[in-house]
Amino acid sequence: MTSVSARFKSLRDRSQCALIPFITAGDPDLETTAQALRVLDQSGADLIELGVPYSDPLADGPIIQAAATRALQRGVRLDDVLEMVKNVAPEVKAPIILFVYYNPILNRGIESFLKEIAAVGVQGLVVPDLPLEEAESLLKPAAEIGIEVILLVAPTSPQARIEAITQQSQGFIYLVSVTGVTGMRTQLESRVQDILVQMRTVTDKPIGVGFGISQPEQAEQVKNWGADAVIVGSAFVKRLADAEPAEGLQAIGEFCQKLKSAISC
Repeated sequence: MTSVSARFKSLRDRSQCALIPFITAGDPDLETTAQALRVLDQSGADLIELGVPYSDPLADGPIIQAAATRALQRGVRLDDVLEMVKNVAPEVKAPIILFVYYNPILNRGIESFLKEIAAVGVQGLVVPDLPLEEAESLLKPAAEIGIEVILLVAPTSPQARIEAITQQSQGFIYLVSVTGVTGMRTQLESRVQDILVQMRTVTDKPIGVGFGISQPEQAEQVKNWGADAVIVGSAFVKRLADAEPAEGLQAIGEFCQKLKSAISC
């Protein structure tokens, strides 16, 4: 399986920007999620972010919150998600990045959790509520086990904090493009470009931009601003939620191809 870092190196060698779709596991059901992973992998996704349903998703906007709530109401739990990933990961070339809140990790025990997700084929980890001050307790064992932990930079982060985060983040750095939660927005904040320039002065690690990107034109804009990856979530989750599974899968495949085409110009 390809690591997150290896995928970014391959893309950089070809001067390509990565596309990272996000979907919520278990919405509308885990069978459809497995199919969605395959469809995205075949439709241009370079890496795939998979959200684990959580009852108190502080970083998620209304679309992803609603998807997580539906999945939880259907009884989808972490063990179910990992079993699904175990079955589908061998068929998917794109590295799978698990998006999960910190409490489930602590409940399992950090090392046990990391070993479990590595065993099923997960390559990366995003923990949106992991404080930088506590990151070392996760980063060190993750590096030993082979899981890359991607840290987030907020648009309000001061320079000193940005430098600390970029030093610690593994795989790539996740730049949050808006102040607030995830969701589709009609316009991106231009200061994202300034933050990208600022980050380039302190790191040569890949930088992915997410939160708020919902259209191919926005994806192209972020790429032109200098991002190494474009991360799109709510727009994919909504397409799966607004149709029957077969139509939803077709919709995310077509949307994925449009996004990839937009950042491949």
